Amino acid sequence: MAEWICVAAAGDLQPGACGEYVAGGRIVALYNVGGKYYALDGICPHQGGPLGKGTLCGAIVTCPWHGFQFDVTTGQHQTSKSLVHPTFPVKVENGEVFAQI
Repeated sequence: MAEWICVAAAGDLQPGACGEYVAGGRIVALYNVGGKYYALDGICPHQGGPLGKGTLCGAIVTCPWHGFQFDVTTGQHQTSKSLVHPTFPVKVENGEVFAQI
């Protein structure tokens, strides 16, 4: 059953930043898009690249290993409409960012 797990302090990621965290035994990629937080499974489906260490441009993250691109708000791959990467619901409470994992 999914539970809300603290991933990071809200101040850890400035707008436009991304980070890699471990929460609930999973690697989680966390993104700050204009002050709103989003979370993806942190492992790129291509060859296991670290999506939390990618480059964020608007709401699109680019995997640092081979350039796969995903919309962090939906998990949608940018060139293959059949590929949607897992996302996690996110909430902020008392200055901490939680993901439902």
